[in-house]
Amino acid sequence: MNDSGMTPRKVNNGTILVSCLVFVGAMLGAAYASVPLYRLFCQVTGYNGTTQRVEQYSETVLNQTMRVTFDANTSNGLNWAFKPVDRSVEPKIGETVQINYTATNRSPVATTGTAVFNVTPMEAGAYFNKVQCFCFTETTLQPGETLEMPVVFFVDPEIVKAEETRNIKTITLSYTFYPSQGAKPVAGLQDKIEDSAKKL
Repeated sequence: MNDSGMTPRKVNNGTILVSCLVFVGAMLGAAYASVPLYRLFCQVTGYNGTTQRVEQYSETVLNQTMRVTFDANTSNGLNWAFKPVDRSVEPKIGETVQINYTATNRSPVATTGTAVFNVTPMEAGAYFNKVQCFCFTETTLQPGETLEMPVVFFVDPEIVKAEETRNIKTITLSYTFYPSQGAKPVAGLQDKIEDSAKKL
């Protein structure tokens, strides 16, 4: 303690406040960045069964088939009947095919949903290429409305060359529809962080 007896404590409190504000700012930045960065990482690497989005069809078609099965789910907050039209297809590897899902809004009001997706086994995600998919945009259904939603895809022929995927014979494409929210989850997190900062 020096002659004033209070200076060290004031400096320490100021340092703590600045540190907390820096930490809050860093957490806010991470909250904004984490979701898109993780999504980008998954799309580039196929991690966690994330499929690839492409703009063109495959130029190579092998004389070898891959069985592809389809799964459909909805979260508790979305009163939709959602299912694939066909449970499975068996295209040639590299062949571009279209399959369809249907969704029916069973609620008395218009609702909007967003689909998330993955494939299993997860190693196949990097080789499952989607040219067209309803999962790229939000889907709004009026009360009682039924919508047929196409998915256009192909399995990259490179799947037969990689050590970890060359023995895969069946791929499952799975979708889950969630209700779209007006407020983004990150925005809600931002409000909580700002409230915490005001209390410091």
